[in-house]
Amino acid sequence: MSKSSETVDNNGFIIPNNDQDPVVDSPAERWLNWLGQTNLGKCSTVITLLFGIYVRWNVGLNPYSGQNIPPMYGDYEAQRHWMELTLHVPMNRWYYYDLEWWGLDYPPLTAYVSWICGKIGSMFNPEWFALDVSRGFESEESKLFMRSSVLILEYLIYVPSVIVFVNWWLASKSWQKRVPVLFILLQPALILIDHGHFQYNSVMLGLTVWSLNCFFYEYDVIGSVAFCLALGFKQMSLYFSPAIFAYLLGKCIKNKPQGFILFVKLGVTVIITFAIMFFPFLDSVEHISQVIIRMFPLNRGLYEDKVANFWCAINIIIKLREMFEIHVLTRISLFATLLAILPSCINLGLNPDKHRLVYCLANSALAFFMFSFQVHEKSILLPALPITLLILDEPFWSSWFNNVALFSMFPLLKKDRLILPYFVIWFMWNWMGSFVQRDVKPVVLRYISWVMTIIFVIFKEKSD
Repeated sequence: MSKSSETVDNNGFIIPNNDQDPVVDSPAERWLNWLGQTNLGKCSTVITLLFGIYVRWNVGLNPYSGQNIPPMYGDYEAQRHWMELTLHVPMNRWYYYDLEWWGLDYPPLTAYVSWICGKIGSMFNPEWFALDVSRGFESEESKLFMRSSVLILEYLIYVPSVIVFVNWWLASKSWQKRVPVLFILLQPALILIDHGHFQYNSVMLGLTVWSLNCFFYEYDVIGSVAFCLALGFKQMSLYFSPAIFAYLLGKCIKNKPQGFILFVKLGVTVIITFAIMFFPFLDSVEHISQVIIRMFPLNRGLYEDKVANFWCAINIIIKLREMFEIHVLTRISLFATLLAILPSCINLGLNPDKHRLVYCLANSALAFFMFSFQVHEKSILLPALPITLLILDEPFWSSWFNNVALFSMFPLLKKDRLILPYFVIWFMWNWMGSFVQRDVKPVVLRYISWVMTIIFVIFKEKSD
């Protein structure tokens, strides 16, 4: 078979002519091609980043979780309250203070970031974070600050990690790098949750991608630090831990005798990183126990609200939460989760390949979402991360999963009055992608995707 030829455009982008290359034929691709043929070609990444800011800022102009809805308001108030709490309450009381009012239930790194944001915000207006009296505080100025903090942290951590990832993943296909960066940065679910509903998930996801980048470039120790930071920011990062553990353990076993040295280095690195993050709470067993109890609140139950996982689905027929006590349900979910993640993790451990790692991350995170204990609607963002990173490798399945994930969060976003941005972002992402591969694909998959899209729209209209 003869080697397929390549074309280089005026800006040095390599355009593959091989029909087997996974290139997405879409309006976004044609637009980026046009940029490549003009003097703006070298600025295509900057233009993409600016467009990402524009989209996020417009979503941020809409309501947020709990806006003007007393008595507890919502996630926006929780994040604002943590800034207030960390500013005024002694550190050893952070996980004890007035737990009935959005008590701190994320790991310490989230608390430290909240403290930094609160410090900066107090320079503009101390009233935004005045202890107790600022509860439920809402003003245009404070909203501007809070929305800006999400955007700045995302562009400091998540966005650069995606660009570095794509540069490594498509190192031999420089022309194609512009396309996945655009699609990944415009992932609808993350934008609507972080910039609409209001959270800082991009920090956790960005730290996870940075750990992948370090592993790809053989900086395993630094990558371990990055992933520990992700765990220290949100405990949901545990969804990824089996895959990363299997990859690093497999690498240690494969590379004898250097593997043992690497194993020791990684173990020491993990211990030191967590010790530093949790240091203020290690002064007593009571304090560290309280942190762990707050991070893993088993008393909340098997799942929350209308989460699209296995336990919520079978609850229609089998009322597990009424049949078993919490400790029994915990064991059932643990067994089911382990059963779901073991095959891919064993495979990765025996074959610690970097590309295989991303697929295993997707399987591990999805298994946790489907079967683990205490799952929230927003947890779908974790499996969505590696699946979205595979947007050019698996364009149909990646786009299909993102649409299903977005659909699963509709009840939550509807509650936040984000219906208009929901449909606009959903339509824009699918139109810009169009997600039709140039290579041959079973036509039945196209029909299935269209039928599912129609079903989604019908169900959404009926739920209004």
